[in-house]
Amino acid sequence: MGIVIKQSFSNLITTYLGFAIGALNTLFLYINFMSEDYYGLVSFIVSTAMILMPVTAFGVHNTLVKFYSAYKGREQSVFLNWMLILPLLVAIPGALICFFFYEKIGLFLATKNEIVYDYVWYIFIIAVSSAYFEAFFAWSKVQFKTIFGNFMKEVFHRLGITTLLTLLAFDSITVDTFLKALVGVYVLRMFVMNVYAFMLKRPKHIRYTITSLTTNRRRPENFMAILKYTSLIIIAGSVANLLLDLDKVMLGLYKEIENVAYYSVAIYIATVIAVPARAMHQITYPMVAKMLNNKRYDDMRKLYHKSSLTLFVIASLLFLLIVCNIASLYDMVTVNYRTGLYVVLCIGAAKLLDNCLGINNAILYNSDYYRIILVLGVLLIIVAVILNTVFIPIYGINGAAIATFVASVLYTLFKIIIVYKKFGMQPFTKGSFKTFVLLILFFSAFYFWDFTFHPFVNIALKSILLGGSYLLAIYFLNVSQDVTQAIDGVLKRRK
Repeated sequence: MGIVIKQSFSNLITTYLGFAIGALNTLFLYINFMSEDYYGLVSFIVSTAMILMPVTAFGVHNTLVKFYSAYKGREQSVFLNWMLILPLLVAIPGALICFFFYEKIGLFLATKNEIVYDYVWYIFIIAVSSAYFEAFFAWSKVQFKTIFGNFMKEVFHRLGITTLLTLLAFDSITVDTFLKALVGVYVLRMFVMNVYAFMLKRPKHIRYTITSLTTNRRRPENFMAILKYTSLIIIAGSVANLLLDLDKVMLGLYKEIENVAYYSVAIYIATVIAVPARAMHQITYPMVAKMLNNKRYDDMRKLYHKSSLTLFVIASLLFLLIVCNIASLYDMVTVNYRTGLYVVLCIGAAKLLDNCLGINNAILYNSDYYRIILVLGVLLIIVAVILNTVFIPIYGINGAAIATFVASVLYTLFKIIIVYKKFGMQPFTKGSFKTFVLLILFFSAFYFWDFTFHPFVNIALKSILLGGSYLLAIYFLNVSQDVTQAIDGVLKRRK
C-alpha cells in the first residue's frame, strides 16, 4: 500500500482543495452573483456534457489502463496512439449530428426551459474536451503519475470558474461571456493535460500507426478484443455518469431550471463524501489492472480489504460531519436553497456505501466480467429513469434524490455480489463492523442537537467535538491499521 497511500494522500489533498474552491463557487459566488435560472442552466449544461463524455471518449480512458501493461516496446506506442484516434470515431459524427439536427436537439432539451435551446454546442464541446482530458489523464496514470492530472481534474477548472464568477461579481463580464469562457476553461484544461501526458511519454511510431489504419497486420495485438472492450466500456462509463448526473438533467426536463440550482448545491455538499474514493482510485485502477494481468489475486484481496476499510473509516467521518451540521450550514444560505436538506441525507448515504467498495470497480472494469456489470448497469439506469419520471413531478428535488439513492444502492450491492461470486472476495472485515457501530453511535449522539450560537460557530464547535471523539475511538479501538499508522505518523511529526 506504500505507493497507494503516498499518491492517494497527495490526491486527497488536491481533491479537497478542489472541493474547497468548488464550495466557494457553489455556496457563495453562484448563489450571490448569478441568478437561479442561469445557475441552473450552468448545472444543466455541465451535467448533460458529463453524461455524453463516456460516449465521446469511446471508453479509451478505461481501455488504456486495462491493456497498457500487456504491451511492450513498439506495440505499446502503437496502442497509445490508437487510444487517441478512437474518440474521433464518435466526436466527428457527433459534430455533424449537432450541425444538421440542432433544432430538434435544442427543442427536446428545452422542453420545460426555453433558456437551454441556445447552448447545445456548449454541451458538445465540453463533452469532447472532457473526453480527451480523461484520455490524456489515463495516459499519465499508466506511468503511475497521477498527482498533476488529479490537480487538473479537481482544481484547475474550479479555479477558472472562481475567476470568472469574481469577474461577474464586479460586472467585468456578462453572463453570456461567462458561459463562453466556461467552455474555454474545459478546452484549456484538455490542452494542458495533453502537454503533460506527452512530456511523460512522447507518442512514437506515428507513421507506423497511420499505416495501421488501413493494414490489419500493423494494428496492436488483440486489436479486436480492445475494440470490443472499449465499445462495451462506453456503457459502463455512461452508467456511472448517468447515476451522477441523470437526476439533474431530468429535473431540467420536468421542473423549472432554478430547481437544478437548488439540487446542485445539495449534491455538491453530499459529494464531498466521495472524495477519498476518487483520490484513491486514481492510483489503484492501474495497479489492479497489473495485478489481474499477472494473476496476483492474493495481493488484490489484501488491497481490496485495506482500501475498503480505509475509505469506510474516512467517509464515515465526513458523512457525520456533513449530516450533523447540515441544518446549521443551510442557515447560512438563502431560503430557496434550503429545500435540499433531505437531498444531502439521501445522496450522502449513497456515497458512504459507495466508499465501502474499495477497489471493487477497478476489479470489475479491468476483468473479463465487466460485461455482467454493463447489463446490470443498463437495467438500473432504466429503473432510475422510471423512478425519476414518477417521483420528480410529485416530490421535486427530493423525488430526484430518492430515485438516485435507490438506483445507486442497488448498483453498489450488485457489484459487491458479482466480485464475491467470481473472485471469492468481499470487502468487509471486522474493522468494517466496528466502523459501522461507531457510525450509528455518533450519528445518534450528534445529529439531533445544535449549539445556539451563530451557524458558523455551531459548525466549528460541533465538528471539533465530533471529529476529535471519532478519531480517538478509531485510534484506540485500532479499527484500521493503516489509519492508526497515519495518525501515529502525524503525532510523531508534531512531537
